[in-house]
Amino acid sequence: MDRLPSAKIRDSLEQRIVEGELGNGKRLDETELSGFYGVSRTPVREALQRLAESGLAEHLPRRGTFVRSPSLSQLVEMFEVMAELECMAIRLAARRATTNDIDALEKDNETCRAAVAANDTKKYYEVNARLHGRIYQMSGNSFLAGEARRLHDRLRPFRRLQLRVRGRMEESMAEHDIILAALRDGNADRAMETMKKHITIVGVRFNDLVSSFNRIMGDE
Repeated sequence: MDRLPSAKIRDSLEQRIVEGELGNGKRLDETELSGFYGVSRTPVREALQRLAESGLAEHLPRRGTFVRSPSLSQLVEMFEVMAELECMAIRLAARRATTNDIDALEKDNETCRAAVAANDTKKYYEVNARLHGRIYQMSGNSFLAGEARRLHDRLRPFRRLQLRVRGRMEESMAEHDIILAALRDGNADRAMETMKKHITIVGVRFNDLVSSFNRIMGDE
């Protein structure tokens, strides 16, 4: 019986790719990965399928699955779009969110604060992702929410990785506090301004990290 679910295998593969251990163009062999993770090929196959859907791998018929890490310019472009989607979502949420909606955000935000105090980047990322998902839902626009979730999912290994930058969790936490206060006040402009900074900082700070990974993966 497999002990490691496909979601955990996918998380591990994502991290190994963005950290340069699995270089761009490397073939992801199901049998080899099954041995590495100590599972059958079924959860590995499922993980590779999810990885291909997120854009970090490509499946070529009769050849296999290969790492396809995005270039630096592609990452910057995706983060730019992500910032605009999040700004639109927070603008709509500032008009449409209920008190109960904002209370739920506050609860997640306090869990994020505890993760910062514990220096637990993994926990912070998980709760932060849930918090952003709530904002998408609070926008009241299901199409926007779906597009934002898809791009968020594609960028998740990179968003998670940037939390390792010194002081970034604390900055992110401070931005959360401003965004939530703006939502409470119905101040859409303030919420959007801070959200733009919240996401754009991710892209700018991540550029330096990606540059080094590109060298590791032989893209430069």
